[in-house]
Amino acid sequence: MISQFFVLSQRGDNIVFRDYRGEVQKGSAEIFFRKVKFWKEDGEEEAPPVFNVDGVNYFHVKVVGLLFVATTRANVSPSLVLELLQRIARVIKDYLGVLNEDSLRKNFVLVYELLDEVIDFGYVQTTSTELLKSYVFNEPLVVDAARLQPMSPAAIFMQGTKRMPGTAVTKSVVANEPGGRKREEIFVDIIEKISVTFSSSGYILTSEIDGTIQMKSYLSGNPEIKLALNEDLSIGRGDYRSSFGSGAVILDDCNFHESVRLDNFDLDRTLTLVPPDGEFPVMNYRMTQEFKPPFRINTLIEEAGALKAEVILKVSAEFPSSVTANTIIVQMPLPKYTTRVNFELEPGALGQTTDFKEANRRLEWALKKIVGGSEHTLRAKLTFSQELHGNITKEAGPVSMTFTIPMYNASRLQVKYLQIAKKSSTYNPYRWVRYVTQANSYVART
Repeated sequence: MISQFFVLSQRGDNIVFRDYRGEVQKGSAEIFFRKVKFWKEDGEEEAPPVFNVDGVNYFHVKVVGLLFVATTRANVSPSLVLELLQRIARVIKDYLGVLNEDSLRKNFVLVYELLDEVIDFGYVQTTSTELLKSYVFNEPLVVDAARLQPMSPAAIFMQGTKRMPGTAVTKSVVANEPGGRKREEIFVDIIEKISVTFSSSGYILTSEIDGTIQMKSYLSGNPEIKLALNEDLSIGRGDYRSSFGSGAVILDDCNFHESVRLDNFDLDRTLTLVPPDGEFPVMNYRMTQEFKPPFRINTLIEEAGALKAEVILKVSAEFPSSVTANTIIVQMPLPKYTTRVNFELEPGALGQTTDFKEANRRLEWALKKIVGGSEHTLRAKLTFSQELHGNITKEAGPVSMTFTIPMYNASRLQVKYLQIAKKSSTYNPYRWVRYVTQANSYVART
């Protein structure tokens, strides 16, 4: 059970606050925000998702820049509360269409009604968008998504020449469009978060993919859907139904949403389901089979005198030129006695910025986009406050990287087709199948 639930903006403004049990002091939101903002314990930069202050347990997740927080004095499962916070955020997004500070403020009556149905006296009742439709009667006030900063993973699909409808991923699943019409469409997102560790010589030490097939349905009448995956898909290392080593997709394990029927899955890798309202994960999977990493990182560190050194960072994109990665950030810890860094970008470099974070002695290189097949290089000249007394490569690094690559997935898992049971010969809803790869932990040792 939880005692309180609240949502804070990045400035610490209290947008939503619900006290279910009266066990925790009223100023808990202020206490939480001050603790998170000035967190400096154990050398960590950010507060952990769970911590305790004066006997009160604080749980929080950050969703599109908003802090979703729960408090309790009871000894509850952290994973349960963190999952609850994520689900509450998802339910609110399903109802409002857009999840941000503006939409929460405009729809506070609906949000409080949802919270009263989701949690009763601190105990969870349901987080199902479909079940909540029977109990929640307020209509959402639509927020213009066109002028908002796109922050959700789905927003990356709005880029490029083939644009989807402007309101496609920012609609409420319970409200009709103006005029009472409802656009029949369904979204399937294959989202993969990859973790790779390279040795100092460039070899892959560890590699893993955490993936999910996410679905959001705007289909009226909840028709049956068939989702076909790769025919050469194998589950588990002991599954040799496919020709091993000939390009087969081999997943270590996976799990499915309760609405998925697996009657024909072993035969033709087809999932059958009647999608509930709202956004939900059709399938979660994990893969540790070696895959081709999208980026290679090469680092060269050379001493250039008693108080100087030079770092050369090279990032190579090893995916097709038809694909473009965006929001790339490369970071590298420098020796603690580094006092100044002079950067040198390659000639004609556009959309690139560099920075030396003096507080934690960290080099940061941001690239707006990288086209597949290209290489980018950064030179950084370091100045130290004392002479070197050891191996500089042991005091600098490792290099870490974050990125997002739309329309690309490292596992090669694919949705071959998406079949919707027809109500009539004229029924032809829009189908959107999209892919995205993001960095979970992408590290190269120096």
